[in-house]
Amino acid sequence: MMDSVGNIFRIPELRKRVLFMLGMLFVFRVGTHVPTPGINTHVMEMLISSQAGGFLGFLDVFSGGALRQFTIFSLGIMPYISASIILQLLTSVVPALEALSKEGDAGRKKITQYTRFLTVAICIFQSTAVTFWLKTVVVGGAKLVPAYGMGFVITTVLTLTGGTIFLMWLGEQMTEHGIGNGMSLIIMAGIVSNIPAQIGRTIALMQAGTTSLLSAIIFLIVMIALTALAVVSQQSFRKIPVQYAQRIVGRKIYRGQSTNLPLKIDYSGVIAVIFSSSVMIIPSMVAKLMERPGQSNTFQAILTFINTNFSVGHPLYVICYVALIVFFCYFYTAITFNPNDVAENMKKYGGFVPGIRPGQPTADYINNILTHITLGGSAMIVVIAVIPDIMSRWLEVGSYFGGTTLLIMVGVAIDLVQQMESHLLMRHYEGFMKTGHIRGRRG
Repeated sequence: MMDSVGNIFRIPELRKRVLFMLGMLFVFRVGTHVPTPGINTHVMEMLISSQAGGFLGFLDVFSGGALRQFTIFSLGIMPYISASIILQLLTSVVPALEALSKEGDAGRKKITQYTRFLTVAICIFQSTAVTFWLKTVVVGGAKLVPAYGMGFVITTVLTLTGGTIFLMWLGEQMTEHGIGNGMSLIIMAGIVSNIPAQIGRTIALMQAGTTSLLSAIIFLIVMIALTALAVVSQQSFRKIPVQYAQRIVGRKIYRGQSTNLPLKIDYSGVIAVIFSSSVMIIPSMVAKLMERPGQSNTFQAILTFINTNFSVGHPLYVICYVALIVFFCYFYTAITFNPNDVAENMKKYGGFVPGIRPGQPTADYINNILTHITLGGSAMIVVIAVIPDIMSRWLEVGSYFGGTTLLIMVGVAIDLVQQMESHLLMRHYEGFMKTGHIRGRRG
């Protein structure tokens, strides 16, 4: 392993890409400490700390801790991720976008341009909503925004939107000139950067007697097991044997050959968890925005019910969360993998599944297998996503380490190592593993 890491810096191109990636991540971490004007950062930090398991804590995780200090990167890269997912979903249902995606490099560039425009629109909407919400926040008698006015609104909207656009550019530069997916690496860097602080917080809780050493050890063991399960869920697939008949093309004869059609047990990856988490924070977010002094007892009781039952770890929250994860796993698989197209392409090139007639019967066979293995894949994702929340609520430790962050770190790490290994093997160096090779999430 150490020899493989050393080989990274022996290859000039790979060394240049790795150093460029590290330099851009350093710029990102510097930006997370540049505050937005007009904000009482101490009040904001107390607010985030009081809602570590709520929607503000969720947003703070993906901003790399920037929301806690309300810096220029407070919105993080999530607006771009949301825009990318929306465009990806629309590509499967809008014929014009689907045709554009099949035009090769020119079509992909056009879709990327649409993604950028949609990112700007999302940023403007989110930053505007945030500025109006900031006006209502008071913690311990201190206002979050001491001097609220139109100047503050304009400055905040421009600052937050500009920060996300800069992160978008930074991620694209990392993807092009660095190694790995730049957007994913920015999210992972933000998550990893907060781990030391969370470990220190856990140690402080143990010293204060709030939690025990046994609870921390149990939580650590569970997280290691879930990490292994996350690797399995993103690397496992079902092989369907495919036989190609002998073909005659011109004056050449192509012999029949046997191959496999790999079907991933979970095509959604972390997307299903991100979508589900985003949906589940909406009720609490709306309830908090609607809280006003002097409301009727009935309306206040409704808001209290929503805040209580839709908090992380509550039974109703867990049930809804599980249902949404399973739904989005199937939904994303349905729009990204079309068994009919696969069966048609196999038939076109003389391929068939042994014992299954080509055409529609093959499509039905593939769809049936995909339905069953997706259930198993979604069950793994549910376990990974739900167990950390339940454990943190039960053991009162690790509220920061959720299933979403775990899946992101595992997926990004696998992709990064796989790309580095490809560079090493291409130049006749050994990979990171003595036997076999690492498959990327798309492999």
